[in-house]
Amino acid sequence: MSGDHEVTTPDDLDHEPESTYKPPPEKTIDQILEIDQDDESLRKYKETLLGQAQTGPIIVEPDNPRKVIVKRLVLIPTDRPEISLDLTGDLSKLKKETFVIKEGVSYRIRIEFLVQREIVHGLKYVQKTSKLGITVDKMTHMVGSYAPKTEIQSYTTPAEDAPSGLMARGSYTVHSLFTDDDKNEHLKWEWTFEIKKDWKD
Repeated sequence: MSGDHEVTTPDDLDHEPESTYKPPPEKTIDQILEIDQDDESLRKYKETLLGQAQTGPIIVEPDNPRKVIVKRLVLIPTDRPEISLDLTGDLSKLKKETFVIKEGVSYRIRIEFLVQREIVHGLKYVQKTSKLGITVDKMTHMVGSYAPKTEIQSYTTPAEDAPSGLMARGSYTVHSLFTDDDKNEHLKWEWTFEIKKDWKD
């Protein structure tokens, strides 16, 4: 289930290989707006970057202190209806829900989320897939940086093909993590899918 789009293959979801890259220090929206106010091109760029947030704080869920609120994971198989997992409730129940995927089918994954309060930098979607307790695939997708908005924002992974053949069929466990350059853990969850010879509705 690997592809050329993978950026890194972390040993687990909590630790990635050491890198010389150091993310820049976080700046609040007010700090960004105050920088180089006389630079017209930079001002326009910041307006595009910040969108609604430049007029005041964007707080969609006042009782939720998080900057990133992950809402749904959506499986998008080719020529089939989308299948979604609600990530706003009891995450432990997700392990009892199983996606069925036809072997060899091409599919993508879409993560839907809210960003509120401040800009979030360097979002990443990290996924580790295992079968019978053995890790068979690891990937990290670089999602990007996002300003607060009242609307749901999303990231869709590049297409990849489910494995095929008798040995590939069976149940898989996926550990997913939505994090960022500063190692903030926005959401971690576990879900399962089963690869079958054909779709089972």
